[in-house]
Amino acid sequence: MRAAAEGPLLPPAFPWREAIHAGLFLLRLSPRDFWALTPLEFHAITGGLAPRFELPLKDLMARYPDSREDEP
Repeated sequence: MRAAAEGPLLPPAFPWREAIHAGLFLLRLSPRDFWALTPLEFHAITGGLAPRFELPLKDLMARYPDSREDEP
């Protein structure tokens, strides 16, 4: 019950520095366009809606071998 006595847990602060860097410098958006984005739009253009999956190492090795069998 100690956490209840300390008060409610707050979510982490929004990473403004990283968001502004991504929008203005990496994506090269104008300040007007950056600040006009909705959070969902920003999330989408920074890759947040990309499918997330992992291929097992065995499948990756079969798909992209270090060398071909026909090479010496």
